[in-house]
Amino acid sequence: MDLTLILFIILAIVAMATAIGMLVSRSAVYAALFLVLNFATVAVFYLLLSAPFIAMAQVTVYAGAIMVLFLFVIMLLGSEKLPKEQALPWQRPLAIVLALVLLAEAGILLFRRLSIATALAGPDAAANSEGVLQSLGKMLFSTYLLPFEVTSVLLLVAMIGVIVLTKKEKSEA
Repeated sequence: MDLTLILFIILAIVAMATAIGMLVSRSAVYAALFLVLNFATVAVFYLLLSAPFIAMAQVTVYAGAIMVLFLFVIMLLGSEKLPKEQALPWQRPLAIVLALVLLAEAGILLFRRLSIATALAGPDAAANSEGVLQSLGKMLFSTYLLPFEVTSVLLLVAMIGVIVLTKKEKSEA
């Protein structure tokens, strides 16, 4: 066994454990901290894939800025504890079906991985790796500027919506 494979298996177990911990945690603060650990694990996955810029962006943007914002909103609203059972009767069966679809999709992609990897790594794969960061930056701020800005506005509106809904529930109670 290769050292990279052993590290991948350990990180996969940690990523799955933190994701499960985030889902079953009753405390919103603990769930957010599990999510931070999951983001850090994903960043190490990017390092294993030789993508240090994406790993740094993962840690800086997601584990840093966004999670600080989430924790700030959780602490500001005072909703550290989630209510006990407020699930709708159709939620659990739908979640199980969607989880099975996701597992089937992951299995299909895993078995097709080798054929896709050989198709992507053509004879000039090394020549295409130069200047990837510069071309990514140019595309992000020229071709994909509108989707980038729409996504940021959508996240801002979602955060404001959560604050409004939570404040209304607290004032009614």
